[in-house]
Amino acid sequence: MQTHSHFLFVYGSLLSGFKSPAYEYISKYFRLRGTATVKGTIYDMGTFPVGTSNDTGRIIRGELYEIRNPKELSFILAQLDDYEGLYPDDGEDIYYKRELVTTTTEAGDEVIAWIYWYNKDVTGKPIIESENMMDYLERKQS
Repeated sequence: MQTHSHFLFVYGSLLSGFKSPAYEYISKYFRLRGTATVKGTIYDMGTFPVGTSNDTGRIIRGELYEIRNPKELSFILAQLDDYEGLYPDDGEDIYYKRELVTTTTEAGDEVIAWIYWYNKDVTGKPIIESENMMDYLERKQS
């Protein structure tokens, strides 16, 4: 498998629909290529949903981005790693890990992209049947 990519797949708080400060950062450095899917499972942790690479036969729908300037990739991934808490202070837990995955675009093309997976135990947590985290959150709030 590849060891690098100029693409980023997002499915949670980094989605354009969240309009978060982190999304504003992504939109500055990445260009939206469209929607895509990855094999994975969304779990309800009670206060927030998370995506894992657990193979339960499900997919996760999200957005696929391509970096605008490949020379900035290392810097930008370091910023996103910090946002996702990959390098916490002493005594803090690491909740996410960054990995390369195969995404499938709407056109059926496969693209290798970076993704942030939840990195803690999900045993006993309910699986969210929706493939789309935004749909799930909208239904939960109504």
